[in-house]
Amino acid sequence: MVVAGLVLVGVAAAIHLYIFVLESLAWTGEKARATFGTTPAEAEATRSMAFNQGFYNLFLAVEIAAGIVVVAAGATAVGATLVFVGAGSMVAAGLVLLTSDRSKTRPALIQLTPPLLGIALLAAGLAL
Repeated sequence: MVVAGLVLVGVAAAIHLYIFVLESLAWTGEKARATFGTTPAEAEATRSMAFNQGFYNLFLAVEIAAGIVVVAAGATAVGATLVFVGAGSMVAAGLVLLTSDRSKTRPALIQLTPPLLGIALLAAGLAL
């Protein structure tokens, strides 16, 4: 279960890395605008906010990646702590999105489901 949990939080990290690219590097581009439903004017007006927000997503992805590497290196307590904090933050952010704007249910579930399942499997695996 530990490996399955780490795979799921790895998926979550990859999703957040992709979101970083969209928000911080490609925000005004056609793909990012289609993904987030913004017009060219809205994207330009929110460019600096999205740039900053994208880096939050990057930092969470890096935290989880570091945690996975540390677990693999044998320092399970430290690595799991990094994973739990990073993935827990992803779940919390997804819940904030879900509760603040019901029209964003799909993206919120994409954001919070893999890390939530990963946390559950990792915790169960470590408890055995």
